[in-house]
Amino acid sequence: MKIAIVKLSALGDIVHAMVVLQFIKKYNPAIEIDWIVDEVYKDLLNNHPDINKVHLIQLKKAKQSKSFFLLFKELNKVRKFGSYDLVIDMQGLLKSALISRLIPSSITLGFDKNSIRERIASIFYHQTFKYGYDKNVVNRNFELLKFALDLPSNNEDIHHKLPFLFPSIGNLTSGFSSIKNNIILIPGASHKSKRYPVEGFAKLTNLLDANYLVIWGNNEERLLAKKMKNLAPHVNICEKLSIDALILLVSKANLVIGSDTGPTHLGWALNVPTITLFGSTPGYRNTFITDKNKIIESDSDVNPYRIDQNDYSIRDISIDEIVKTAKSLLF
Repeated sequence: MKIAIVKLSALGDIVHAMVVLQFIKKYNPAIEIDWIVDEVYKDLLNNHPDINKVHLIQLKKAKQSKSFFLLFKELNKVRKFGSYDLVIDMQGLLKSALISRLIPSSITLGFDKNSIRERIASIFYHQTFKYGYDKNVVNRNFELLKFALDLPSNNEDIHHKLPFLFPSIGNLTSGFSSIKNNIILIPGASHKSKRYPVEGFAKLTNLLDANYLVIWGNNEERLLAKKMKNLAPHVNICEKLSIDALILLVSKANLVIGSDTGPTHLGWALNVPTITLFGSTPGYRNTFITDKNKIIESDSDVNPYRIDQNDYSIRDISIDEIVKTAKSLLF
């Protein structure tokens, strides 16, 4: 059997979908799996032993360039990816549904109209699966694949997952300590309401003795990192990292602390202890809690169907609670 999984973006969402791969192969190693992803995120998938081939599409580039020619070219390219017994859209957006339908296949499967934000996407599927959009995102992905492939696994298997990100580079130790715990701090996020204050992170570094590494991904986040450095000179600001280098860095850390953003979720994928801070987004939905992976939520009443970007309640999370949780994971 040959299947194609469509999950185009973004970093954290792809990670939350990739966990299914090891369970597909565990219960049916004969299944051949290809993955369609936006080129920006190829490093997440390129070295995965359970993926036969990664197909790249440049939708993000087409959007940024506002080029209809490039968009048409990319959509036309999809038809040449090959034919499949089954195509599974794990994203549930109009763009991913359209791409899924353009790929030659016997069956195109996705969530039904009541289980996704962009309800129109469901009309492109031959077959649909119902599972609440407000449910945990990892469980959603897992249940969709169980339905698609009749897997005998259950959600408890996820608690025993193997790390599933595989960097191609082997050495990245600059800034790491051999005598202290190495803690990665992530001040950035996709929008401001998801960011924990750098003043809070700076205070944290004075309450818990460790070696701190601050990561960033764009100029705005670099300024946040520099601000933290001004408040806490002992922290180490990392250079801008590729996804490949970021995976390696996180894999070597003792703890990752950040908000609901892709780099924080890498820790969960690599079985590295994490603390994910939630304010305007739903913690119960957007991460998978384990003995190693904890969440701290504000008191905000979050609607997963309509995120309030003016909800800055993440700022109310106490430093003492973060320190207490960090100590429980480290010691």
